[in-house]
Amino acid sequence: MHCSSCGASVADGTAFCGACGRPIIGYSVGAAPGVPTGIPGAAVPYAAAPLAGAVVYAGFWLRVAAALIDGLAIGIPLGVLFFATILSMVPALVQMGQAANPMLVVGILLPRVLFALVVYVVVSWLYRAAMESSSWQATLGKRALGLDVTDLNGNRATFGKTSGRFFAGRGIGYFVGIYFLVSCILIAFTEKKQALHDVIAGTLVMKKA
Repeated sequence: MHCSSCGASVADGTAFCGACGRPIIGYSVGAAPGVPTGIPGAAVPYAAAPLAGAVVYAGFWLRVAAALIDGLAIGIPLGVLFFATILSMVPALVQMGQAANPMLVVGILLPRVLFALVVYVVVSWLYRAAMESSSWQATLGKRALGLDVTDLNGNRATFGKTSGRFFAGRGIGYFVGIYFLVSCILIAFTEKKQALHDVIAGTLVMKKA
């Protein structure tokens, strides 16, 4: 069979075109697996699938809201860790007293700050990449708002793809904040509402209707 949008050849039962990412006309997008069709392995026709199973591309503000929820989910426990890490230097500062050498203070503070930042990046990566490649296909924030991360065919993304999505977005954004902002703004202008990191990783963020 062929995609009605770009004409590319696609396998029978595919919900999305692998070339342009658009839904295949005549088949439901995101219909629940296992729904009987009478033909083993065939996709569910629109007429046989409830509209509640359809999905659309998730827009900018929905993804911002999901990011805020995720920020709280991992930010609160990591904030406690950061505070405890900084607090651990207090006894050394008290022992130095008012005559503390500024360079010694920096020497005590800097390793703790770097440790906290490394932990933050690693936890953020594993949280997002593992959950988005899991059976949930979403972080807590995305799941709360009915969003799924998929590959360009509408299938569950691999851990490699979701890791690439993270490092192509937030991973760079931690060091170049304006890059991540521009990446996210592109959601409002791309046809499939993809951020730059979605384009790089070959992923989509879908909203269950």
